Amino acid sequence: MVLLIDQIIKIYVKTHFFLGEEVDFLGLSWFKIHFIENKGMAFGMSFGENVGKILLTTLRIVLASGIMWYLIKMVKKGTERPIMIYSFALIFAGAAGNIIDSLFYGLVFSQSTFFHVATFMPADGGYAPMLLGKVVDMFYFPLIDTDLPTWLPFVGGRHFSFFDAIFNFADAAITCGVVLLFFALYLKNKDEEKKKQSLAAQTDND
Repeated sequence: MVLLIDQIIKIYVKTHFFLGEEVDFLGLSWFKIHFIENKGMAFGMSFGENVGKILLTTLRIVLASGIMWYLIKMVKKGTERPIMIYSFALIFAGAAGNIIDSLFYGLVFSQSTFFHVATFMPADGGYAPMLLGKVVDMFYFPLIDTDLPTWLPFVGGRHFSFFDAIFNFADAAITCGVVLLFFALYLKNKDEEKKKQSLAAQTDND
């Protein structure tokens, strides 16, 4: 479901927005849809041009495959907490969503520009070969967007905005999955501590 929602949002934005176009979601100034495309790693970073992009996508596929293998193993084993399974499922779904962009979007969409909206399956082909597609990002939450008071030393009068990152639904799923994973590991450690204390108490009684 996470993967499906991610792709529906991306395809809609890709085929309805100009590159760089921004709108307020439901009229909220702190929740915007701002269409950009990520050429490489998180926050728009990149390395090595096409070779680096291919290596990065390949690495993502390998890591996602490892997560899927471990997730299937946990489900079959049935001994892990459900929250542990949910966390890995979210991480895998998010990773797969961004991998799909890199693998296929260059093949099935025309180039998004500041003046033209992309089309699906253009007659003259897509904008990039397989593995060189760009990841679609759109969620922008400028929770604080203001000018700092002039009386502040060093930074007074400067424009300040909080949380400038633009991300997608897949990124959010990965983040939620990682948070759940840390929480699951915390609960697991607490259970192990309780078992050790219980065993120590039994030993003392004996």
